[in-house]
Amino acid sequence: MSALEQMYQQVILDHAKHPHGRGLAGSADPAAGHLAGESHQVNPTCGDEITLRVDVSDGADGRTVSGVSWEGQGCSISQASASVMTELVTGRGLDEVAHLDAVFHDLMASRGKGLGDDDVEDALGDAAAFTGVSQYPARIKCALLGWAALKDSLARSGALAA
Repeated sequence: MSALEQMYQQVILDHAKHPHGRGLAGSADPAAGHLAGESHQVNPTCGDEITLRVDVSDGADGRTVSGVSWEGQGCSISQASASVMTELVTGRGLDEVAHLDAVFHDLMASRGKGLGDDDVEDALGDAAAFTGVSQYPARIKCALLGWAALKDSLARSGALAA
């Protein structure tokens, strides 16, 4: 195993052991100027599941993901991916979140080769650690579970409406 693969494996294990955003916060009744949504997703292949809540602030500069919280159970990949995603999208505008979601999906389709663009992979931060996961089709769904919950939560919040 290369040094890079070992580092990536350690990032995933660290996020699985010390997840960011774990523990559902807030409620379905958002504060003034905020939108909230919740989604429960299950990976039927392995039984991993996640319930995710998103808080979106509606400001003069557009809508921003102001908070993500989640609760889930499953393998270290699904739990670490939700943690990394929470850290990555919190505080970002919806256009940037959509871009990061697309780039992460591209990474998961790379079959372990990565994206071939250091700047794009740098934008993913710790999420680039999932490059190796993309070699294993059965694990890709695990890595995407939290992202699916985020996208559904945003849709349910009404934040994606024009």
